[in-house]
Amino acid sequence: MYPQSPPPPAYPTAHPQPQPPAYPAHQPATAQPPAPLPAPARPAPPAPLDDLDYQIAPGTRVHLKAQQRSADATAFGQLALHVPGFLMSLIVVLLAATILEALTGLPYWIVTLLWAASGALVFHRPSEDFFARHLLRLQRPLPHELAALAPVWREVTARAGVDGGRYELWIEDSDHLNAYAAAGHIVGVTRYALDRLPRSQLAAVLAHELGHHTGGHAWSGLLGWWYALPGRIAWRVIRAVTVVLISITSFFSYVATGILVIVVAVVSFATITATYGLPLILLVMPYLMAAVGRRAELRADQHAAALGFAPMLAQMLHGVMAAEEQEKQAALAATGKPFTEPGALNRLLSTHPDHRTRLHHLQPYLHPAR
Repeated sequence: MYPQSPPPPAYPTAHPQPQPPAYPAHQPATAQPPAPLPAPARPAPPAPLDDLDYQIAPGTRVHLKAQQRSADATAFGQLALHVPGFLMSLIVVLLAATILEALTGLPYWIVTLLWAASGALVFHRPSEDFFARHLLRLQRPLPHELAALAPVWREVTARAGVDGGRYELWIEDSDHLNAYAAAGHIVGVTRYALDRLPRSQLAAVLAHELGHHTGGHAWSGLLGWWYALPGRIAWRVIRAVTVVLISITSFFSYVATGILVIVVAVVSFATITATYGLPLILLVMPYLMAAVGRRAELRADQHAAALGFAPMLAQMLHGVMAAEEQEKQAALAATGKPFTEPGALNRLLSTHPDHRTRLHHLQPYLHPAR
């Protein structure tokens, strides 16, 4: 009998269909807080004004204006105000030339003509050099100072379309913030301004001084000062001699002092009458000259602002105001006495407007109307 064979393996049936996953039952929606909106992008802060982005590379061709300098209304005002002083000086020179002719035989008109022609020395480079060194106490910049000052000056003159090589850069050894525009070609800054001011603010200061040159303020002021010098010297000599004589006579006799005062009064009246009251104009001349000087400073500020340096100039003025306030507080702490503001008379004699006035005139350039 044969053994019983094993049964064949059972074949699987069709594959079962996959069952879909069981989803959770519907849950009631709960209030979810809204997703926070992204914060708006903040505008980038303005670029700091502590430096200049120099666009004018050395050797780059720069467009120069055909008219490098002119004379604005302020310059003509300065010259007009110096006319009385010039006439008084002319009288003094004629008297001195007449006395010299009597002593030496030299014709008086030669001395007078030489004095009248001496005003050209304002634009004479060697004379300017002497004036800068011995009267303004300026120095030629050292190599490292010139290396720091020349690029700033090149940027300023390039923006103005002015040939910067026509001017001479000078340095004053001072620890105060100051700058100069004198004669025909002198531009000076203090060593403090060169070392402490950011280049952008230094450029604003130089643009201000360039405005004095291009507006004619520098040469007209110096020319008027030069031609008024003989009359000013004569006035100081006469005043000093009169004071000395009155002091001497008062030591011996009050009667002699009275007589001397009467003589001086008679001579003064005769002089005023003979010169049609010209000396009386000289009494108010300092106030008029100071007013024109303040106007010249505002004009120079406008020149710097028109070149794009209004923000830098305003920043510099704010810094000066803050430094002055600190000095006042330090003086108050040291002495216990508050700082006394200058009176109205001193303000009228000031040749520079106060900082707030300068800032007020810069506002149109800082916030131009749309």
